[in-house]
Amino acid sequence: MYLQVSECESTNSLLMGMERRVDYVCADYQTAGRGQAGNGWESERGMNILLSIAVERPKIAVADQFRLSMLFPLVVVETLGLEQLTIKWPNDIYYADRKLAGILIEHTVDSHGIVFSVLGIGLNVNQMTWQGSAPNPTSLRLITGHEWDRRALVEQLVENWQQALPRLQDADQLHRDYMARLYRREGFWPYLEREVSTVPTMNAEPNAVGQFMARIKDVLPTGEILLEDEQGKERKYHFKQVRYVV
Repeated sequence: MYLQVSECESTNSLLMGMERRVDYVCADYQTAGRGQAGNGWESERGMNILLSIAVERPKIAVADQFRLSMLFPLVVVETLGLEQLTIKWPNDIYYADRKLAGILIEHTVDSHGIVFSVLGIGLNVNQMTWQGSAPNPTSLRLITGHEWDRRALVEQLVENWQQALPRLQDADQLHRDYMARLYRREGFWPYLEREVSTVPTMNAEPNAVGQFMARIKDVLPTGEILLEDEQGKERKYHFKQVRYVV
């Protein structure tokens, strides 16, 4: 069962607030779309996919919730099947150095574990221009040169997600698959520590003061990223504590 609406504040908020659960919610437009760390999400009406998928009692512990943040973007990348698609830690979808999709995953928990998870995605499909401050957006239409059928793509994403759920149980293989798709997985790249962890996450300016060069050594089961700088020092960060310089 699914719900299609022309407009809502946020598909995640709508699905989280429902007493009767549905499998997923789609909207043509969000008046208050939300991204990670308090970021907004700009989407032209009727042009993109604004989708939230419900997961009732995922068979993982609360401590293992980052597995959902690994698996869901993997399913998106595999469904789209385009070259140069990567996952920018923790779970954005990038095409080369441009952002194609943002993912927001939220949970309710009790003493027995995760009760309910909502996997929200804003996927730029047919939008061509952006009016806001998003620094590097792109869309499937800009990448491929043709319009996409949003309804068919939603149905394929949901179907592929449902088929992929057993992959949550194989933590080692899931980690390997995620690491293989990670943005800037190889080599040293510029990063910037964030002075204030509560402000919305943004890419740092290329000439930002205090940046450092590092390579991705690992992403831990907790979701923290482990970097190694050029001096061989390991640096561990939660999301919001470090910026990419793109």
